[in-house]
Order: sequence, then structure tokens, then C-alpha cells
Amino acid sequence: MDSLWSSLVQWLHAVGWAPGSAVHVSDKLDLPSLLALAAVLGWASGFRLYAVVFITGLAGVMGWLVLPQGLQLLQHPALLIASGCMLFMEFFADKIPGLDSLWDIVHSVVRIPAGAALAAGALGADSGTMTLVAALLGGSLAATSQAAKTTTRAAINTSPEPFSNVVASLFEDGLVVGALWLATTNPLVFGLVLCVVVVLMWIVTWLLIQFLKAVFNRVSRFSSGFQKAA
Repeated sequence: MDSLWSSLVQWLHAVGWAPGSAVHVSDKLDLPSLLALAAVLGWASGFRLYAVVFITGLAGVMGWLVLPQGLQLLQHPALLIASGCMLFMEFFADKIPGLDSLWDIVHSVVRIPAGAALAAGALGADSGTMTLVAALLGGSLAATSQAAKTTTRAAINTSPEPFSNVVASLFEDGLVVGALWLATTNPLVFGLVLCVVVVLMWIVTWLLIQFLKAVFNRVSRFSSGFQKAA
């Protein structure tokens, strides 16, 4: 498999799909840039974990980004194939009403620790303290985006039409790709945008929780009244 993979990578380089001027994260990026990388990996994992793993690993293989030591495992062919398959499944599962919320609930136990691990791999290769800081940062951001995504999808699923699910899912797809690009090209801008987005996510999550509680209470009262009438 390794020889086949090497041949494929060489062919991609030959046709010009892999630029030769990669950015070496561990050597050329300063601390704010590394923090941005750790933050985007954690935050985006709460939305699309498999997309984050696949795109980051692919960027390393293609030469777009020389990954830090803690993330080089993402370039392994087996992990790229596995994450690519899961990305394919998630792309469609996330656009089906009801199934999207079930998928989010099941993956809530995966996305948060994975976001913490990815952030730690990006930032904490040489220091135990920085590893812990990065893990806390990535896990907290993954939990924030996971909560916002789960509550938003649950609220959308109160509507019977399926189109809003597809639109929301496509928006999240683009959001993850855009965030990864912005964090690696303009880390300071990304940091400012992320701070605003996180605050908005907290507000939206709280409002949606109140909305879902109200919906649940109305359904409960309706069910109780129907049972009494019967």
C-alpha cells in the first residue's frame, strides 16, 4: 500500500496538484499561528470531525502544509482512507432529517475528545504544559460547536420540510473548509472572528435550548390532554 500511495503522490506532484512551497508549521509559524491551527482543529471538529482529519491529512500529503509532528499521523494512507470513508458517510447522513440529529448525538462522545487531541497534536509536541493548554482549548471549542450544531439541528427538525436540513448541512460544510483556510492563511483575523463566533454560538445555543424546552412542554401538555380525553 505504501508503494502504491507513494506512486500516487508522485503522480499528483507531476501533474501540478501539489505545490512545492509548503508552509512548515513547526518552524515558520509563530505562536499565534500555532494557536490558530490548534483552535480551528478543535472548533471545526465539533461540526465535521472526519472532514477535519481528512483535509488536514490530505494537505500534508499534497505538500500544502508540512504538519507538526503531533499531526503527521493524519497523513498515513490507512487513516486518510478511513477518514475519507467516514466523511463520505457523514456528508449524506448529515442532510437527512432526524438521522442528522441521531448522528450528532452518537458522535458527541467522539468529536470533543478528538478535537482536544488534534489541538494538542498541533501545539503541544515539545511541552507538556502546552499540550494540556491546547487540549483544553480544542476540547472546549469542540464542545461549543458541537452543542451549537446539535441544538440548531434539533430546532430545524421541528419543521417537517427537509430543505432546511440540506441548506444547514451545506453551510456547515463550507464553514469548516473556510475556517481551515482562514486559520492557516490569516491566523490573527481567524482569532478575532472565532472569538465573535464563539460568543454568538453560546447565545444561540441558550436560546435554542429554551425553544426546545418550550416545544417539549407543549407536546407533553398536548399528549396529556389527549390521553385524558381518551
